[in-house]
This record gives sequence, C-alpha cells and structure tokens, in this order.
Amino acid sequence: MKKDLLLALLFLLLLPAIQACNSKPEKVATLPQRKSSYVFSVLTEVPALPVISQNASGTCWSFSTTSFLESEIIRLKGEKIDLSEMYFVRCAYLLKARNYILRQGTARFTEGGLNHDPIISSVEFGVLPQTVYTGLLNGHTEHNHSVMFKELESTVKKYADPANKLGTGWKKEVPAKLDSFLGKAPDEFPYEGKTYTSMSFLAYTQLNPGNYLTITSFTHVPFYKPFVLSIPANWANERFYNLPLDEFMENIDHAIEAGFSLALDLDGTEPTFTAELAVLPEKQEDKELILTEARPEKKVTQEMRQSSFEDFSTTDDHLVHITGKLKDQYGNTYYKAKNSWGPEAGRHGFIYLSVPYMKMKGISVLLHKDGLTDSTRRKLF
Repeated sequence: MKKDLLLALLFLLLLPAIQACNSKPEKVATLPQRKSSYVFSVLTEVPALPVISQNASGTCWSFSTTSFLESEIIRLKGEKIDLSEMYFVRCAYLLKARNYILRQGTARFTEGGLNHDPIISSVEFGVLPQTVYTGLLNGHTEHNHSVMFKELESTVKKYADPANKLGTGWKKEVPAKLDSFLGKAPDEFPYEGKTYTSMSFLAYTQLNPGNYLTITSFTHVPFYKPFVLSIPANWANERFYNLPLDEFMENIDHAIEAGFSLALDLDGTEPTFTAELAVLPEKQEDKELILTEARPEKKVTQEMRQSSFEDFSTTDDHLVHITGKLKDQYGNTYYKAKNSWGPEAGRHGFIYLSVPYMKMKGISVLLHKDGLTDSTRRKLF
C-alpha cells in the first residue's frame, strides 16, 4: 500500500510536466521499484541543446520540433541557437484561429499540433531566439496555458458563428489575447550585435522550410505519393509521404547514421510506454517485467501497424526529438529521443524507444530531405 501511495504521489508531482500534446492527459507509467537490468551503450548521437520542460502546456509538438530545428542549425552552420518554442506556439495559434474561423467552426482548434506546424508558421512569421521571446510574463517561470487556451477557444468560437455577425474583429482580438498571455512579438531585436526581424533571423539560421518533409507508412493510400494523413492533430491538412514500413524504418536509420536527427509523432498510451522506456512485449504477461528486464518483443508487420491505426489502438498522442541510436547488452536496438518533460524525467530527460515500438507506434517523422536514402528520394521526387 505504501509503495502504491508513493507512486501515486510521484505521478501527481510530475503531472504538470507531462501534459498531453493532443488534448488528453498523458498516461505515463513509472518504472517499478525493481532495479532495471538494462545496460545501454550509444551507437550514434546527433548534437542537441539541453532538455527543457513544456510544463502545463499541450505543446510537445513545438518543443520537439524546436529541438529538432536547433540540431539542424548545429548541423548546417555549427552554431548553437536556442530558439523560442513559444513563438512557434503563438504563430500556430494565429494560423489555427484563422483556419477555424474561416471554416465556420468545422475545423480543429486545440492546444495540440504536429511537427510540421513550426515549419508552416516559419514561412509566414519567421523564427525568434529564446532570449527575445520566452512566452513568460509577470515573473512566471513555468508554462501553464490552461486559462489562455480557454479564452482563445471562446474567442474563435464566437467569431466562427456567422449568426453573431462579428465581422473580422478576430484579426485584432486573437493577437491581442496572445500578447496578454505570451507577450508581444518584437518587430526588430538585437542578436549578437546585429539587428534582425523574425524573417531575417530565419535566414540567419540557414533553415529553409522547403527542405523539410514528413514520412509515414500506411496501406490505405498509395506508397510513394503525398497524402493528407487523417489524424486529429493535422488541422492544417498537411501532406505526408507514404513509404512501405521497412523503407520507412530504413530511412530513419539512414538519417541518424548520416548525422541527421528527426522529429517523431508517436502513440504514448501503451502501458509499456514510460518516461524512460517504450517497448512492445510479445507476451502480455511480460508487460511489467519488460520494463526492467529485456523480454521478446512483437514482430511487427505492415498489416499489424495498419490494423492498429484503423482500430485506434494506435493514436497520435505525443511528439519527441530522435537524436540517436543505442543498443542494450543483448544487441537490441533503441532510438534515443529527447523529451519535453524536463531533465528530471526519464533518463535525464530522454526516452529509449525499441525498434518494434517504433514500427507499430511511430506515426511519422519529420526530417530534412537530404536525410532520405538516395533510392527513396528518387521515388518521391
């Protein structure tokens, strides 16, 4: 009883740091008290900035993609630039509000999103460094968007109803609400002795939004063709490139080994998805033991993945940044993913994802097109 109570208290303490990105609470298992026998060694690792926390905000999509873009800047120009997650959040809300209102309330308006959202917003709004836009006002040090979202939701709903005859006042009211909660975005700002706008700073980072794409693997649409993936968080109706499952995994591995990181959308609702480890046991009776001791995992097929997606056993719930690969003492491979629940969560802020878990539960990955294999690039473009 005491152990159960301690685990419950620990979960409550961590809850602000593990809010789901797509509108429902993240149900994250904690590892049992038994000491783990796993021994991991790094195979490949891509440089990334330190782990930080999304706190009580449904913004893992922004934190994961921001971290991914920071690693891209390191790769492209060898410079560490701490980008503003909350500027991407602000810009996404502007786009989501416009989309929701013009569609008269028939679109999606939530805190959640996908890895491509910052890519979309950067085309129109550019990027900002963290030093000039933190999204924290009035002495606050942690993000909590509960009140802000309720006010934004109320605002867009009233403007989306034509019967209210409110016109285009939302063009001023939505930005004003974002200003009041996150701060006003600067027209110009100093950085390293020079003055930039958000668009000129985007150019300075050497990030080109047109160079990024998202790949996935499903059988209800043709392979090697772009399509709109029908998941709730895809409010922007962005297109994904569809690959056979083995080729999907091959491209993830190729990218990492070539020095590219990836931003991942995945299902984080499995009982064997913890802050430290995500695995997919072959036998149901191993679901607890496998968290501390290597056990056989499922042999995931394309058909299994598709069925799990269509019956909603697999849903898009969380987004992280893949920064490398590891192996355990038995030679099993795992993907090292930077999380946004703070450095105290998981393995110093990272979670290790097994290959079977990725094959079944990895919805999609965002990457630079140069990270694709040559053969896949020829098929897609």
